[in-house]
Amino acid sequence: MNETVLFDMLRQALLVSVRMSAPLLVVALIAGVVIGLFQALTSIQEMTLTFVPKVGLMLAVFWVTMSFMTTTLSDFYVGQVIPLIAGS
Repeated sequence: MNETVLFDMLRQALLVSVRMSAPLLVVALIAGVVIGLFQALTSIQEMTLTFVPKVGLMLAVFWVTMSFMTTTLSDFYVGQVIPLIAGS
């Protein structure tokens, strides 16, 4: 394995990780902004008000996108990592 193959594999692995984490991070960002806006408008400064809805929404999104994440990761391994290990 030369440097070009290694760097290409690392680049693809980073893209797969971004693709898999994007739905969770987008939901956390949107929930944080909405809850922060609600807290600013109502002057409620409760820490659990930010934590519990974010975790609940992230769990729901994780449950919905679990098949997408599994398919993306298994496609990467079957298409890229395993052939590289096997020497094809």
